[in-house]
Amino acid sequence: MPRHRGVYDPNRKEPYELSRSRIENFVKCPACFYLQQVKGVKFPSIPGFNINEATDVLLKRDFDEYRENGTSHPFLIDRGLEHLVPFADDRFELWTQSLHFGAEGRFHSIHEETNLKVGGGLDDVWLNTKTGQVHLVDYKSTSQKSAGKEITLDGKWKGSYKRQMDFYIWVMRRLGIETSDVGYFLYCDGDRFTEERFLGQKLAIMQFKMNLIEYESDISWIEPTLQKIKKVLDSKEQPNHSEDCDYGAFIADLGRC
Repeated sequence: MPRHRGVYDPNRKEPYELSRSRIENFVKCPACFYLQQVKGVKFPSIPGFNINEATDVLLKRDFDEYRENGTSHPFLIDRGLEHLVPFADDRFELWTQSLHFGAEGRFHSIHEETNLKVGGGLDDVWLNTKTGQVHLVDYKSTSQKSAGKEITLDGKWKGSYKRQMDFYIWVMRRLGIETSDVGYFLYCDGDRFTEERFLGQKLAIMQFKMNLIEYESDISWIEPTLQKIKKVLDSKEQPNHSEDCDYGAFIADLGRC
């Protein structure tokens, strides 16, 4: 089947593909979403976070070892979570490929009411051997600027992390897999306050403090948001920018020049 992606065409019958990040764009600012998806405006890009990507790759490699063995990771056992085992499924590798979510077998679902094909890419999935449910896991990397500060999910900008977890749980359930309301954020916190030597003769080794944060999901916003997205896509008029949209403020300032 031909794929409907990129600039939205209301005359196309194929499901329109929207990644999780594009849905997040809508939540942040419907006007920017409209300009990008309907008008085809290309927004300025930012460089990738290569260090964050590297920690993701290394974490997945570590958990894959235990996924193959069907056993819990020592990190989880040390925290009394030995009943959590990296989930083994023939589709798992496909689910982690966010750039190709629209292809067959990838992590996506078609929302029939709006004819939107939505999805993304997972970091990890752990099986709860007590309940038979799976828990979705998102890897995060940071480096706290204050010594001893606890990592939390508080703060406006971390709302997108929570919505990402909500959305992926919603998609996973639509794939027919019994999924817990509880997701986990596995945080790598680069320790800039450690007394351990950083630079050795051949290697520089950074110490990471590891944090596992449990999150109770809320999927109630997802389907209403998809309905709103469909309405905006079909609209002939651009919606207003959100009050806190930087692009909207920039455009408004240009108009006063």
